[in-house]
Amino acid sequence: MSTTLTAHATVTLAAPTTMSDVLRLRAERQPDERVFTYLINGEEEGTWLTYGELDRQARMIAALLQRHTRPGARALLLYPPGLEFVAAFFGCLYAGVVAVPAYPPHPARLQRSLPRLQSIAGDAKPSVALTTAKFLDSADDIARIAPVFQTMRWLQTDELTDVSADEWRAPALDGDDLAFLQYTSGSTATPKGVMVTHHNLLANSAYIAQASRYCEMTFTPESVLVTWLPTFHDMGLIFGILQPLYSGFRCYVMPPAAFLQRPLRWLQAISRYRATHTVGPNLAFDLCAQKITAEQRATLDLTSLTSAINGAEPVRVETLERFAEAFAPCGFRRQAFVPCYGLAEATLMVTGARKPDAPLSREFQAAALEQHRVVPAGARATDTRTLVSCGHVLADTRVRIVQPDTLRRCAPDEVGEIWVAGPGVARGYWHRPDETEHTFQAYLSDTGDGPFMRTGDLGFLYEGALYVTGRIKDLIIIAGANHYPQDIELTAEQSHPALRAGCGAAFSVEVEGQERLVVAIEVERRWPKQADEGETANARAAAAEITAAVRRAVAEVHELQVHQVVLLKVGGIPKTSSGKIQRRACRAAFLAGSLVAWDDRA
Repeated sequence: MSTTLTAHATVTLAAPTTMSDVLRLRAERQPDERVFTYLINGEEEGTWLTYGELDRQARMIAALLQRHTRPGARALLLYPPGLEFVAAFFGCLYAGVVAVPAYPPHPARLQRSLPRLQSIAGDAKPSVALTTAKFLDSADDIARIAPVFQTMRWLQTDELTDVSADEWRAPALDGDDLAFLQYTSGSTATPKGVMVTHHNLLANSAYIAQASRYCEMTFTPESVLVTWLPTFHDMGLIFGILQPLYSGFRCYVMPPAAFLQRPLRWLQAISRYRATHTVGPNLAFDLCAQKITAEQRATLDLTSLTSAINGAEPVRVETLERFAEAFAPCGFRRQAFVPCYGLAEATLMVTGARKPDAPLSREFQAAALEQHRVVPAGARATDTRTLVSCGHVLADTRVRIVQPDTLRRCAPDEVGEIWVAGPGVARGYWHRPDETEHTFQAYLSDTGDGPFMRTGDLGFLYEGALYVTGRIKDLIIIAGANHYPQDIELTAEQSHPALRAGCGAAFSVEVEGQERLVVAIEVERRWPKQADEGETANARAAAAEITAAVRRAVAEVHELQVHQVVLLKVGGIPKTSSGKIQRRACRAAFLAGSLVAWDDRA
């Protein structure tokens, strides 16, 4: 990276070459136009930012960074929900400093929440940590517990009084320079820092905008987005923050906790601000269908919503159907759903383009899928599996389905590993050359075509659309047959009303030299609800009833015997901070005997 600095001047660029240029252009051309509004509790409007004010704050933070560090250095971003993060992220981009977004550990729960942050800090080796004045009070406690934080300078950015935006000097940057490190959620291993360049950001933002046109849900200056997704995750940052700025439309941001505590707030904001776009994982749509009452639904108007993007892995048709049915009286159109597929290693989006009249899902023969074959189900078929289409590939992005062992391209009717190539694919993993080569430098063994990025996900292409079936490392193989854990988990959770949706993990363990199936799943608090305090006999009867229901359903649907059903209390299933099931962590906890069992009196 060049470290040449030039004096700040207002210069209209012909075309942006970095994401910093995008904000500079917006600030020059529409300085007084509001882009972000923060909903303090998901309901009341708090702070807001125009393009001009965001540019000014970014230049102030960049000037502060230039006092203490140099271009190419890393800055750890530790911010509670709010717009302070947005200004700090762009401050890093303006200074040529590599941003490292992370979730700030809760001061009262440092021992539990600090290990992941320690791992990130130890890997990225940031020279500075940016945060708010309030969170800065916790810095000493964090540094005392974890020495890795003692080597960095801590700076607060929300109360800057001794630095001017005019002090900023623009570094010489181009599209190949790193913009930020997106640390993976850790669903499979220790978090790895994905190296995302400015070119990656611009290419993926343009790709998302193109997909919106293909879906006939084009972003316009009149578009409105409502988001509650955490900004330290790829979907929350790329789609929730950068896309509105790139495409030039307004965004309303609420804290994740406000949505999780009361899902109604999300849909109320969509209704109130006439939002045209929103985004969320399966969890979000499930919670709305489960928690929002008929009386509350009567107050909502969702007719403005043209695009409800679902990016969970994999998207479940049951989730889409429940939400569509529940909120059809509110004006929600099933055609507004845009299931998509993406990952941090591709900046964000890989597929998602879908015509509104295209089928949302298709049925395939379940037995064939277990043998990694793709056979559409006939009209009278009974043993079927419904899969959601994650859309088509557009522009310069390429998707290949590959046999993960032989690295040969699969036949059209085969399930294989999803490989991706295109301008949105990141540079690799920070300081992990071997893993970078394995994941980002893959070539087809039969044609030599490449390089591709290996996703670790299984899927297939059918009529041009991508269908995702699961992750390679989570696949359960018993008696020579392949079983996708999410299928078993769905069967289990639907077997009894006491079981929580999206809160189960299926995995295999070796018992006497053979692979056996284990299903761990959370039970609703105080089930059955009429149980009195201390009725242990009633609790044992409830547990026996639930366990029997799980065993029976899995046997009937999958022809599998469950070796052990583990009933857990709410929150007992290990998940990433983005809500993904950590099946291997659950398996490890099961083997270590550390899973917390359900008790109806808890």
